[in-house]
Amino acid sequence: MSESGGRVETIWIKRFKRGPMDIVASAEAVAGKGLEGNANVGGQRQITLLSADRWADVRAEMGLDVDPSLRRANLYVSGIDFVGKRGRTLRVGPCRIRINGETRPCHRMEEAQAGLRKALSPDWRAGAYGEVLDDGTISTGDPVTWSPA
Repeated sequence: MSESGGRVETIWIKRFKRGPMDIVASAEAVAGKGLEGNANVGGQRQITLLSADRWADVRAEMGLDVDPSLRRANLYVSGIDFVGKRGRTLRVGPCRIRINGETRPCHRMEEAQAGLRKALSPDWRAGAYGEVLDDGTISTGDPVTWSPA
């Protein structure tokens, strides 16, 4: 993982609370709201992001090939680390996302897979949440880079 950047590996949309995570090739980001069609919109937690690199740590610790969709994030990105990045702005394709904080694993993670909540607890492994600053289409394969501090 580096400061230089990575890419969008997977995009998920959750149509309703506690609903399935649908994989999509692209999603419309709406400034101040989140991803169009996603159940959670508005507030500081408009979009959730999961680091593929940190997820690899989760898999290694658990000794299982755990599907990242169980984390229930919107964007699965490689080459990006969220540790210490609260308040920083991430460019995802044509959009900017301000990272507002660390996503903490909840009881739903344990329901999905025994031991997952504990494995997600250290070092921002459960990902980050943020605020969408620009309208635009985010697609699988888009570059992901940190804006200058």
